[in-house]
Amino acid sequence: QVQLVESGGGLVQAGGSLRLSCTASGRTLSSYVMGWFRQAPGKDREFIGTINRGGGSTSYGNSVRGRATISRDNAKNMVYLQMNSLNPEDTAVYYCGASQIPTLTRRQVDYDYWGQGTQVTVSS
Repeated sequence: QVQLVESGGGLVQAGGSLRLSCTASGRTLSSYVMGWFRQAPGKDREFIGTINRGGGSTSYGNSVRGRATISRDNAKNMVYLQMNSLNPEDTAVYYCGASQIPTLTRRQVDYDYWGQGTQVTVSS
């Protein structure tokens, strides 16, 4: 069993940046493709991006491409999401997920484990 914990959320002004972190207990994250998703009130969970096991390949959703960077440090068992140029539409609960599928995937159903999420609020 993998337990994921996100951190780094908070209140930020429009135009600002945040770095979210995801760590795990129970298993090493290097065994998983990792993804970041977000869910705004009243909306479906949205794909942000994903990173392969080694950290050398990433893929991003259209709404954040160019503003988001996912990275990982397998030695520290950590995955990160850097978000820049934040705007109020980025306000959401941000989740990390771990997938046993060996390839990059943006499908929620491919992720086996999820964290509880961290709230990001962007003020205008």
